Amino acid sequence: MTSSFEELLRIGAEADVSGWDFSWLDGRATEERPPWGYARRLGERLEGASASLDIQTGGGEVLAQASRLPTLAVATESWPPNIARATALLHPRGIAVVADPDEPPLPFADGAFDLVTSRHPATIHWGEIARVLRPGGTYFAQHVGPASAFELIEFFLGPLPEQRLGRDPGVEAEQARAAGLEVVDLRTARLRIEIFDVAAVVYLLRKVIWWVPGFTVDAHRERLRDLHERIRSDGPFVAHSSRHLIEARKPSRSVSEDDVENRPASPTPA
Repeated sequence: MTSSFEELLRIGAEADVSGWDFSWLDGRATEERPPWGYARRLGERLEGASASLDIQTGGGEVLAQASRLPTLAVATESWPPNIARATALLHPRGIAVVADPDEPPLPFADGAFDLVTSRHPATIHWGEIARVLRPGGTYFAQHVGPASAFELIEFFLGPLPEQRLGRDPGVEAEQARAAGLEVVDLRTARLRIEIFDVAAVVYLLRKVIWWVPGFTVDAHRERLRDLHERIRSDGPFVAHSSRHLIEARKPSRSVSEDDVENRPASPTPA
């Protein structure tokens, strides 16, 4: 039996939205996956690292998939429910979870890590990433790209032409270079999303709170009803996510710098 509009609202409103695992949406929404396999490639890089930092780890779900970890592995997170979930998931693996407000500075020393990672960071502070990387270290991440899920966001907020320009991968690459990093890989993908009922919409807007700021079921009931009727008459609501894979490296010290540091002092004139 098909659930009523009110029942779907209740289901979406009561769902647990802590952590960064979207498996609750199974059967209610689908999203095409990027072709590069971020979690697998993250695991490969972690195997070769000695000290790693995962920024804005969410509930730690992606990091926890790694089969092998560096001797020192740290993750940061700002949202209290996610901090609790990440701690429970990652501490048994020997990964320290640090509460951090996602604003500079990162609470770590210069050059503390040879690998810094992040999956879908809400904010990206390139200067801090460069600072905590060792010379020769790597930043490896999957970012949300421009106008991601904007078909759904603009359904509630109306046209957002300026916001559509944000999160441009080319701009982010230039920001990384300006912070002193070398961009060695940049790949983009536009991926299809299908949403099958309004419960999934309520869940998503409660979880990804920056999509529709201040979202509540009561405040947006009529627009939710419009979307419910549209899905009933036309089938799944289609949107598109945008993702890019970025890998940037902090240059090693040049030979000339090493030569200057190690050059014997000139004799003092008599």
